[in-house]
Amino acid sequence: MRTLFLILLAVIGTSCLNTCVQKTYPGADPRIVCVCNATYCDEFPPLGNLAAGQAAVYQSSISGKRFERTDQTFGTAAPTSANKVFTVTLDDSNTYQTIIGFGAAFTDATGYNFVKLSSATQDQVVEAYWGQKGISYTVGRVPVASCDFSTHEYSYCDTDGDFNMTTWTLAPEDSSYKIPLIKLAQQKSGGNLQLFSTPWSAPGWMKTNGDMKGHGQLKGDAGGDYYQAFALYYYKFFEAYHQQGIDFWGLTVLNEPFSDGTWQIMYMSGDMERVFVKQNLGPMLRGSDLTKNLKLMIHDDQRTTIKNFTDTVLGDPDAAKYVDGIGVHWYQDQISDPSILTDVHNAHPDKFILATEACTYYDGKMDGDWSRALQYSYDIITDLRNWATGWVDWNLVLDEQGGPNWVGNYVDAPIIISNTSDEFYKQPIYYTMGHFSKFLQPGAQRVDTNVENYNPNDYLEVVGFVTPQNQRVVVLDNRQKKNPYTISLKDASNGQTIQFDMEPRSIATVVWNKP
Repeated sequence: MRTLFLILLAVIGTSCLNTCVQKTYPGADPRIVCVCNATYCDEFPPLGNLAAGQAAVYQSSISGKRFERTDQTFGTAAPTSANKVFTVTLDDSNTYQTIIGFGAAFTDATGYNFVKLSSATQDQVVEAYWGQKGISYTVGRVPVASCDFSTHEYSYCDTDGDFNMTTWTLAPEDSSYKIPLIKLAQQKSGGNLQLFSTPWSAPGWMKTNGDMKGHGQLKGDAGGDYYQAFALYYYKFFEAYHQQGIDFWGLTVLNEPFSDGTWQIMYMSGDMERVFVKQNLGPMLRGSDLTKNLKLMIHDDQRTTIKNFTDTVLGDPDAAKYVDGIGVHWYQDQISDPSILTDVHNAHPDKFILATEACTYYDGKMDGDWSRALQYSYDIITDLRNWATGWVDWNLVLDEQGGPNWVGNYVDAPIIISNTSDEFYKQPIYYTMGHFSKFLQPGAQRVDTNVENYNPNDYLEVVGFVTPQNQRVVVLDNRQKKNPYTISLKDASNGQTIQFDMEPRSIATVVWNKP
């Protein structure tokens, strides 16, 4: 493989060392990944200092573009093109939700794969996610004990009846896989990484089925001794990580309380979570200087359950006072409309909404399937247009099988490591994430975007933001399979436009300074 790299670098020349070295797979559609190793990895073209009227247009596409940059200059010329032309107007007269960030999860599987790489290749992964040459993630999710993306199930307290958690202890996976990578990410991000945690289940002895696996619930009445023990179990996680030099920004109460599977799951209805937050977890967190400022998120499940669940929890003022936000997953988005998030926002406007987990499922090989990139871009844009404050992917790094996963629940990830060499592959979804995460940093605010003559069958989605640096950011995707589009992008503040073309099945991010 090193010989292949030398040949490729000789072909592309030393002036383009930050471009994608492509590996292609057979198929009816182009299937491309970008190959990285200890000495080479493609980079996000830097924005630099934009001149007045200058816009940077970054595009990625099924044909092989990966953050390809072109520059345009705003003017007053009317658009002329043989393509279908869409006039997109950004108007910052009104601002909406503020971005928390984009990122992914520090699972055991991520750490297990990461430590297989040489230190130099590890550095490339860290740069790719959290560095200035990468996509600048600002959010990280950390499982509390094991999840299915572990090599086995485990808890932090397996002593039956230990309600005071006297035998509570971190697992070897924390010290070997999670904590070291989190510290590298924090350092590379310059301290801008916000972490939130999620438990998949209480220890088995606390549950009615006696096992972390399966759909048992906490024993006893809601708010009782087992609920209090679970709150203490959770609190000690923050205490233990603090002792390791890692503090958290937030937490979700429980991963997918309505899930049904063979991994660690635990049922908790909206009413049960309401009581748990009100009587156990909320008071425990707010009663400690270490955890009193953590952002507590409820639900952390699918759109299909979000409205009734949040109404139940937040309808109780004594529970609602402890709640800052609402977590939502994407796995049933195909049977639910994104406008449900707007309904939730309108009902509870003082609580933020954060998309906290997503992935596409493993289909036999990790082969650069661009359709997954467009599934991500559509979901992210429509979530953002409906009050989501960010979007958090699932595993940061997996192997070529989509694991390890101790129940065989294999999925895709933005970075896949080779099973046979010291290299990794950036999947199409890595580039989708970067089209949002690179410029929609914490503090950016959504503003209005209008697309003239828009028809849902055009398969064009658009969302716009203003940033604390007084820049405008617009992200678009063209999911048409055959038709290129011409975009005439107008800044409503001065009426000037730029024009650029979008290939079919492509994503674009446009950045310019406030006039």
